[in-house]
Amino acid sequence: MDDTNGQDILTTLKEKLSIYLNKRINESLITTIISQYQRNNSLEQFTNFVKVFGLVNSDHVCDLYNQINDNYASIEKVLKERSSNSQKVKLLRVVEKPKKIKTALKLSFDELDDELEEIETPAIKTKPIPKLDDELELDEEMLDINVNKKTISKSTTKFKKIKKDDAIRIKQETIQAPKPSETTNNSTSKDPPKPQVNAVPESKHMQQPENTPIIDDYPKFEELSNTNLEVDREWYNIDEEGAVAKSDEIDDTDFHPRRPQQQRRNRPIQTKSTKGSGGLFDPTTGEYIDYDHSSADEFSRVPISSHVFIPPFLENSKEYLQLQISGSSIRGIGPTVNPIKDSTSELASMARQGSLVVQNKRSKKERMQQAKERTGVSGSNLEKIIPEEDDDVASPDSTKMTEEIEADPIELITQQRRSLPAFLVRDQLLQTIRDNQVTIIIGETGSGKTTQLTQYLYEDGFGSSICQGKERVMIGCTQPRRVAAMSVAKRVSEEMNCKLGEEVGFSIRFEDKTDNQKTIIKYMTEGVLLRETLVDPMLSHYSCIIMDEAHERSLNTDILLGLFKNLITKRRDLKLIVTSATMNAERFMMFFGAAPQFTIPGRTFPVEVFYNKSICSDYVDTAIKQVLTIHLKDSNTETYTNDGDILVFMTGQEDIEITCELLREKLDMLESPPPLDIFPIYSTMPADLQKKIFTKKNSKRRKVVVATNIAETSLTVDGIKYVIDCGLVKMKVYNPKLGMDMLQVVPISVANADQRSGRAGRTGPGVAYRLYTEQACDPARMHIQPIPEIQRTNLSNIMLLLKSLKVGDVNSFPFLDPPPKDLLNCSMYDLWAMNALDNLGELTSLGESMTKFPIEPTLSKLILLSTQAEFHCSDEIISIVAMLSVPNIYHRPKERAQEADMAREKFMISESDHLTLLNVYNQWNINLKKFGNNYSRINSWCNKNFIQLKSLFRAKDIRNQLLLIMQKNKLPILKSRNDEHIRKCLCASFYQQSAKISKMNVHGNPEFVNLRHSYMKMYLHPTSSLLDMNLSSNFVIYHELVLTTKEYMHYVTCVDPVWLLEYGYKFYGIPDSYSSRLDSEVSIVTKKEFEKQLKEDAKIYEMRIQKQTRAPAKDSGTVQKSGSLFKRRRAI
Repeated sequence: MDDTNGQDILTTLKEKLSIYLNKRINESLITTIISQYQRNNSLEQFTNFVKVFGLVNSDHVCDLYNQINDNYASIEKVLKERSSNSQKVKLLRVVEKPKKIKTALKLSFDELDDELEEIETPAIKTKPIPKLDDELELDEEMLDINVNKKTISKSTTKFKKIKKDDAIRIKQETIQAPKPSETTNNSTSKDPPKPQVNAVPESKHMQQPENTPIIDDYPKFEELSNTNLEVDREWYNIDEEGAVAKSDEIDDTDFHPRRPQQQRRNRPIQTKSTKGSGGLFDPTTGEYIDYDHSSADEFSRVPISSHVFIPPFLENSKEYLQLQISGSSIRGIGPTVNPIKDSTSELASMARQGSLVVQNKRSKKERMQQAKERTGVSGSNLEKIIPEEDDDVASPDSTKMTEEIEADPIELITQQRRSLPAFLVRDQLLQTIRDNQVTIIIGETGSGKTTQLTQYLYEDGFGSSICQGKERVMIGCTQPRRVAAMSVAKRVSEEMNCKLGEEVGFSIRFEDKTDNQKTIIKYMTEGVLLRETLVDPMLSHYSCIIMDEAHERSLNTDILLGLFKNLITKRRDLKLIVTSATMNAERFMMFFGAAPQFTIPGRTFPVEVFYNKSICSDYVDTAIKQVLTIHLKDSNTETYTNDGDILVFMTGQEDIEITCELLREKLDMLESPPPLDIFPIYSTMPADLQKKIFTKKNSKRRKVVVATNIAETSLTVDGIKYVIDCGLVKMKVYNPKLGMDMLQVVPISVANADQRSGRAGRTGPGVAYRLYTEQACDPARMHIQPIPEIQRTNLSNIMLLLKSLKVGDVNSFPFLDPPPKDLLNCSMYDLWAMNALDNLGELTSLGESMTKFPIEPTLSKLILLSTQAEFHCSDEIISIVAMLSVPNIYHRPKERAQEADMAREKFMISESDHLTLLNVYNQWNINLKKFGNNYSRINSWCNKNFIQLKSLFRAKDIRNQLLLIMQKNKLPILKSRNDEHIRKCLCASFYQQSAKISKMNVHGNPEFVNLRHSYMKMYLHPTSSLLDMNLSSNFVIYHELVLTTKEYMHYVTCVDPVWLLEYGYKFYGIPDSYSSRLDSEVSIVTKKEFEKQLKEDAKIYEMRIQKQTRAPAKDSGTVQKSGSLFKRRRAI
């Protein structure tokens, strides 16, 4: 058999193994398997060996073994020729002058492919794994499966200890070698891991120059992008929903594991290792370091144990902090407030079962993805779902509208304002506000309460004409969402014919478009107003505050209402207006002592509601059938007229996309059906696709909009006559005892059902189809009102803010709906755990400093710690924090998922997801400076690497804002000396959120256990950089824990267990025998020392409580006076 046949056999083996393992395979893995066959050709040993790589099917193993056994002579001949050719190439490299290449690999446009062709990939070795049995031995060469490696050594080179002087001389000669040697791996197998060529290194070239200004000067994103503000919901909404919403984008069932890759950031070699790995020569000293016998390796195996301490101020709440669990599973442990009122109800069963149509469609897609190569496939599911715009056929109404706008836009705006329901009751509304300090206004969406009320108050003299202490006062209006604050401010500035940011402005987190001298009307998010109370508790710059959309009951809404209940007793001149839809209006009235209610007459029409006669078996399938029934009731295309559009409520992105796909497939099967445009709406949908939904050109074509609950109140789609309600919604619920967020599909409330049905009666009489029986709406089976966010979310940030506002006992704070005791006390416990509160429950200096940053407490602490000399890495940490504060930076189209996953690998750092984020930001920032103001080039770079451009620009804005806060508070900006300091700083901030590897799966996600709660099993998220890597430590910290299909850790970093003992002494300890050994290395607070301190503080706390009990109560009746603030009631 000739060489060609030998090569063909190797190719056949590669293809077979690729099919058996369901992933791409390189020839070096085949070479490794053949080497094992050469050592011991028994089938039993061969079977044990290939199990390491995930090949467990006996038929596959026998097929592979027989293929090698029958053709071994030809295969051996080809491998020998390759080995000899490889040796010749290595000798030539020593003699010939290498081609000049760049020392720092950067991901630019077309240069990337050229550089990858010029640079030879270094062979990166993995660490040895334990022996399978006495006879089977695996060396590091055999486990090298780098796809770009062409040859493999047949023996492992061993180190020989040499003199220090010789080592230094050898190092100096290496430094004088040509630059290309830096990217060529000619070292022995025991060399430290080096970056792979197709991965982006983090070298000194990536660091910003010392003379770089702290605040980067670059073109604002608004100047570079033509994105319309009013349709820019996708980006801002996902940021508010957090990681739980993001986790729905990538599921572990459709994520394709990448090939193993040992990328490390190219930083100075650490003298301490967290895991033994042989030894190496330190290039800075020339000394040989033996990791296998070092003290650091001994410390990496320290047996860490957990303990539980309760601080004195929470001693009486101990039952709310401890979790009693039987067994080894946490799946049955739910939050205190159950979002499902009756677990046996019809809707609860639908939520548990899900849609069989969606499950079958998902399985079909997975089989298709496994059967075909996806290279060259462009576009996403959305591009197939959303129809192309028909520019040739335009609606006469839209043409007429365009002509009117061009003719006289000011006159048109005036007509639109006068046509709103609020204009008809303007005088009565203003009179009610004048006569009462608090007014509850009820008005449906579209009544004009959001845009007109602020202008009415300004025209009535509540703005610049009222001054206190010669300072301008403003009319403030809060919005529950950022995009709403921005878009409404833009609309009102147009109606007032002024520039946005002057008389009318907006303020959201990390973005303030107001003028201290000119702004009179200010739209803002509730969180911004909440933070303003820290600086000015009396809100002296406001004459009137409007809390818009209060019925949504966000967390900040409830806290602001509690603060205002006390504030209005101190500021009699402050007007408070609470606007709400019909639901929750009475609660607001009673909360403020029978406050007057004013109703703006809406222009809603009657809606006829239909229920299912029987229990729905599949809500997606039933919804599709109902849409087709409505659309095809007049199937004659000649006489067809569009009597109204259709709005379908679904639970999430997957349900929506599959519903749209199946609708399109059903229509394609019909002969000449009436035209139907199908549009999805969900928060993570790209803004340009959302724009098509709100810019309908032809009113003769019916459209069906499939949406999440975002279409209930957040946005309005005109022309809807039919509503189809599945009765389910995805809800984020925080479990305080487990410390994790859970994304659940749960039944909606009665108020939500009425709100959805009401969307059909905006422009005329409508019809609502509910895909559940009428019995399901029984108050015994369905919540009357949706569960407020304050009862199902982490309250740590709010508790920190209340403590900074000098609220002594948060349990007595006037909540509209008090949060559960376990949620409240667990949040206080978390603040104590991160040292924001001391043992007596008082705010520490660290906690007080944490309130200066408008981010979550753990990230605030992370920034503050990074400024200390011990860590010295604030410059890198603020970049990481900025990246953690923006929506998902990665773009992963459904039809190009594998391509996107491979692009993400270029940036991955194997020991840390946080360092991966830093790597992405630094690489993007380098290219941003390189391309200057060329938006198209940087946008193309992002598209090529599947990165969200807007998220990175937003991260840069946030980074600059954080830098300004640090400058204002005189905090230093320090560059890190190495990655260990960054990981150590992360550990010092997130030690309470740590885990340890409990099981290493041969193929699949390794299993972790929570260090504080050993019964909690956790897993790396499928997008983690640590997946399929040789972890540098068995211990990790994580940013947050989310429960979807599994308990997933988001943003994970490997840490040294000694760091956990050093900073997490409140939770972790070690045996006394180990304490003496660690004393010389690090200062650790022992369990006994901390327990002693707690006992001393408990005595102090007890004395303080006794003293407060004996002291007379002060101002006990202040809050009860709020009912006397109203002169009279007026209502329409």
